[in-house]
Amino acid sequence: MSTPRTKSTDSELEPIGYAQLLETLKERVRTTQVRAARAANTELLRLYWSIGRDILDRQQHAGWGAKVIDRLAADLRTAFPDQSGWSRSNLHYMRSFAAAWPVEDAFVPQAVGQLPWGHVRLLLDRLDEHSLRDWYAASAVEYGWSRNVLEHHIATALHRREGGAVSNFAAQLPSPDSDLAQQLTRDPYIFEHLALTKPAAEREVEQSLIDRLQETLTEFGHGMAFVGRQVHFPVDDTEMVIDLLFFSIEQVRYVVIELKVGAFSPAYTGQLGAYVALVDDRLRRPDLHAPTVGILLCTQAPKEETVRYALASAAAPMAVASYTYDRLPPEEQAALPDAATLAAALTPTTSSPAEGNTATTATTATTATTADE
Repeated sequence: MSTPRTKSTDSELEPIGYAQLLETLKERVRTTQVRAARAANTELLRLYWSIGRDILDRQQHAGWGAKVIDRLAADLRTAFPDQSGWSRSNLHYMRSFAAAWPVEDAFVPQAVGQLPWGHVRLLLDRLDEHSLRDWYAASAVEYGWSRNVLEHHIATALHRREGGAVSNFAAQLPSPDSDLAQQLTRDPYIFEHLALTKPAAEREVEQSLIDRLQETLTEFGHGMAFVGRQVHFPVDDTEMVIDLLFFSIEQVRYVVIELKVGAFSPAYTGQLGAYVALVDDRLRRPDLHAPTVGILLCTQAPKEETVRYALASAAAPMAVASYTYDRLPPEEQAALPDAATLAAALTPTTSSPAEGNTATTATTATTATTADE
């Protein structure tokens, strides 16, 4: 009995199910390529660690001087002229790499063993504490940070800011949802990419945040999508207008952002609470979405006791934090990547989600492949 055949678009006979098999095989090839690339990266790190370990051993126990690295770099370049990675500076990084993770194979089970060499060099350059290196390495792997994004987060001390806002999430949301919502917050938020050089009105800050949307989404956290700015909702005979509306893809919840220039006022929590309730009623689908949360951002760091009293009487889950667009201290500013290396900004055109034409832009996390120097 012959195999059933159907005609393809190019008039050639094609067995039934061929297209599905082809797609399956292509996906299998891609998956294998990714695994092979990861395995090759791990082996490269093993090689670099072993070279660094050998250099350290000779210097510590055989009395070799620092100039041996210069000679090794020259000889290795001669032996492997078609390979990069044998510069004097790179060998110094290999030595630092072995010193930072002194136990053989200790780095492989950890996140650092999954990072490109350029990321590892950045961790060695910017951080001295082993625990911080591991924290940023794990975050870079989990969220797919490029080297520029990793550098920005280190320079702005994300490990101190993440989850730092004062909130009432524990009182208004069940566990563990309250912990997840807290992870969405930072204090302070640093919007230095706005390049605002003088005190700005709230609308100016909003517009600048949208003009540089890609960097803004990075500061608000991984997996945050833009829903709209100045989102209008008709209520009775007037309108409620939300400054910024985001959507957390990972937590499947709307996030209402309210910007204020100046000091925190307890009255702001009432306004933000109304917006959160509005989004819960008009946009949220309880069968699909987690409860909406609000984040109030003020240019002046809020007094914690005042904020806690204000949040204690608020029925909506919300957090209060500060934000700045001023320059960072000189030592942290020097650590930031040059503006020319940042990704091109996105400038979307949006309308109210109530009108059904919302433009949504999500953060894209990519891991850069870095050539060895």
